[in-house]
Amino acid sequence: MADLFVKQAKEYADARPSYPPQLFQFIASKTPSHNLAWDVGTGSGQAAKSLSVIYEKVIATDASAKQLEFAVKICNVRYQHTPPIMSMAELEEMVASEGSVDLVTIAQSLHWFDMPTFYQQVKWILKKPHGVIAAWCYYLPRVCDEVDTVLDEFYSSEVGPYWDPARKLVDKLYGSIDFPFEPVDGAHHTGTFEFVTETFMNLENSFPYIKSWAAYQTAKDKGVELLAEEVIQNSKLSWGKNAKKSFPVSNLFEDWKNWEALKIFLGRSFYWVGDVTRTNGFQFI
Repeated sequence: MADLFVKQAKEYADARPSYPPQLFQFIASKTPSHNLAWDVGTGSGQAAKSLSVIYEKVIATDASAKQLEFAVKICNVRYQHTPPIMSMAELEEMVASEGSVDLVTIAQSLHWFDMPTFYQQVKWILKKPHGVIAAWCYYLPRVCDEVDTVLDEFYSSEVGPYWDPARKLVDKLYGSIDFPFEPVDGAHHTGTFEFVTETFMNLENSFPYIKSWAAYQTAKDKGVELLAEEVIQNSKLSWGKNAKKSFPVSNLFEDWKNWEALKIFLGRSFYWVGDVTRTNGFQFI
């Protein structure tokens, strides 16, 4: 995992989505106190930045030191490089002590983890009761029939062979991931709950997002350029002048004994309209 995004760390920081503030407000409403949050697999801090607005302190960890170099420095966020798998002693030294964390978040990275080990660490570090774990992922964007057809074919036929097997968990929106927790208070089922993030940008700005994929770098290392001229031209033809791009989302709420958990599948949507300035808007679906 630590090596997957090293070579495209800048592309990851520039192109990966931010998340709607409503998402973090929703998660935070499930934790009685807002003293300390641990953002695991933070990458370049996309989720940590939003958590810092709500929680007094945020510890944002990642196994990739290169990705952490591109994280935005915030006074109440401590970025920490860690081994891919920490011992309990390392967890206490690098992150926090037992029963001290209000919230653990995992944005678009749970599928890379040694889950049995990680879940035991989560249960050890969360406050008892009412400590919350929230995990989410986003999948391919949905635009319109023409664009979706081209993108789906590109994703499965061209990019597919270069994905790590763990990516299949994202393809299924984490539906097959083991999550040994129970619904949070007030939730009678584990989902689906959906969020969407919207961004305005032009077509050319979508290519850096593809270049931030782990599969893109894997292909490049093998001498294969996935964004060949033919692919770019087909994309331009399918987009036309205007198109709406959206990521499917599903969310789950779960808990383990006295630990509350919020397992969220987060989606993102884009709009590409000419060369308009990139802005963010949010909606729930």
